Amino acid sequence: MYNQNGMYSGYEVETNKEVETKTSKMYEGSYTSMPSTCGMMMPPVYECPKERVIHREFVHEVPHICPVNTRIVNHHIYKHTYSPCYTCCEENEVCNISDCCGNNF
Repeated sequence: MYNQNGMYSGYEVETNKEVETKTSKMYEGSYTSMPSTCGMMMPPVYECPKERVIHREFVHEVPHICPVNTRIVNHHIYKHTYSPCYTCCEENEVCNISDCCGNNF
């Protein structure tokens, strides 16, 4: 849980405590305690591994040949029209009427 300062509650941050250093051993031959103002080096903490997932897309162009045949159908339509062509004919009939007169005419 976090307290008002953003730190974990129930935990104490150690500052200004005495920490043994190896550098003092190099000079004096024994460990001495020195006041620490910037903390101390800790061994690394190994966290649980996390997995990153990267999605990559590859576009593959696949050409397709689609043959298209064009068929032309010609429709010949004959429209028949009729125009009357009138003709006229005339006949003459001859009829002879004779008055029963004899052959002496």
